[in-house]
Amino acid sequence: MRNSEERAEGAGPFITRLTWRLEEGGTAVWESRAARKRGTLAVRPEGAAETSAQRAGAPALDRLRRLNGVAAVSFTIGGALFALGAALAQWSSGPATSATIYFTGGVFFTLGGYASLVQAINAPRRESMAGSLTTHRFRWWSYEPGRIDWLSTFVLFAGTLVFGVNLLDSFLQGLTSRQLDRLVWAPDMIGCLLFLISGHLAIAEICHGRPCIHRRSLGWWIVAVNQLGSVLFMVSAVAAFTRPETGSEISVGVANWGTLTGALCFAVAGVLQAFERP
Repeated sequence: MRNSEERAEGAGPFITRLTWRLEEGGTAVWESRAARKRGTLAVRPEGAAETSAQRAGAPALDRLRRLNGVAAVSFTIGGALFALGAALAQWSSGPATSATIYFTGGVFFTLGGYASLVQAINAPRRESMAGSLTTHRFRWWSYEPGRIDWLSTFVLFAGTLVFGVNLLDSFLQGLTSRQLDRLVWAPDMIGCLLFLISGHLAIAEICHGRPCIHRRSLGWWIVAVNQLGSVLFMVSAVAAFTRPETGSEISVGVANWGTLTGALCFAVAGVLQAFERP
């Protein structure tokens, strides 16, 4: 690799890993998730046998640590509340109690989704051929659809907002079957689809566009468990469709169990996420 060369890897139009030769010798490797979650860049000096992690500045690491903590706690609590709501819906409680618990859990999911987006927005950037990361001023919002980490977290956040419509509409009383499907079921399906898209982008980011299994990677396990949760949420949503001719759901049991197990996946991933920090 000559001094001016870069090797880019990724998925489609997205770059998830860059490798380049440093002017002083050696190589540097930038990975989207490592920079976003841990604020690190891998550097191997000329003649060295191993790489070392070059960290961003202390202010950037502090931001990432705080935002990661908010997201991790929010997803853990949100997942636990969704699991509780599904358990009560399956075994004992009335719909109003479950709806209230679901809505509270949805607030935490939305907070976690937004914290994840803000973390991506404020991730330290690789902006030169030097083996270091650049920190910019803190921002609450940006529009960067060309970055896979931004797009994944934005779609996730959008999914939590759509779920909010579903959860609010679930408090409505006296709805017909068609109204239930339009006001409650349709937003649920859209939210699940957005979660699946976000998870697919997250997998593409950590696997650099190729199928992969990284058993020793905490980030891979977080993404995989979250995506399993999204699949289970989608199964639940499909089963919750209300048949207009009968006025009953396709399968109440599958809907509740899908929500419960999917929510537990997000809660577990939230706990794991607490350890993927600078």
